[in-house]
Amino acid sequence: MLTKRIIACMDVRDGHVVKGVKFQQLRHAGDPAELAARYNVEGIDEVVILDITATLESRRALADTIHAVAQRIFLPLTVGGGIRSEGDAAAAVDAGADKVSLNTAALKHPELITTLARRYGSQAVIVAIDAKRRGDGFAVYVRSGTADAARDAVEWAREAESRGAGEILLTSMDRDGTLSGFDCEMTAAVADAVNIPVIASGGAGTVEHFCEVFTRGHADAGLAASIFHSGSVGVGELKRYLRGQRIPVRL
Repeated sequence: MLTKRIIACMDVRDGHVVKGVKFQQLRHAGDPAELAARYNVEGIDEVVILDITATLESRRALADTIHAVAQRIFLPLTVGGGIRSEGDAAAAVDAGADKVSLNTAALKHPELITTLARRYGSQAVIVAIDAKRRGDGFAVYVRSGTADAARDAVEWAREAESRGAGEILLTSMDRDGTLSGFDCEMTAAVADAVNIPVIASGGAGTVEHFCEVFTRGHADAGLAASIFHSGSVGVGELKRYLRGQRIPVRL
């Protein structure tokens, strides 16, 4: 079994880390560079920065924030939010990003996935999918969860892979910030439909939730924000628990 990754996500607005519930009720959660430095020491595997208002405000992700975080960590950094063109991706990479995450732009201009994969390699291109349960399926939302994309998450993940995406970042909007556990059914549906890694996001609250999403959800990585920012679940504690459950993780 391949090693499972533990990823810390920082939702950033106006240069500050924020966190909410189901994409609403955002509250201040810390300084991006300071949190990144802490995660670097604690043993997190990767860090994701999502500039959550860049798309709504029609601007690029904040280069100063990306640079400040990149200077404090020695592990892979993914940047998303406001990446609508090859130039936007280049600006993020120049500021220190190792990978870029596309969401709204990938659906509007799916050829951008292929363009970036050819320029940077598929391993550097993540397609983020924000989805809610709808009937027997999973509906995709864009523009920071404010607009229905009229697409199914499983079908869109397959297309994103075919266009060159190297990973899928799958967020359950129903579980986001609730600490009630990942949506393992949705994660498994997407993970079983593609041959690229799927990062599960939305709902992490306990160490057991990560075990569940790696086993029942077939996820390749688990991403969380609230529990890591607050320290309610420590990275070392989580990895020791997972190893005890015979789930391979990096120490």
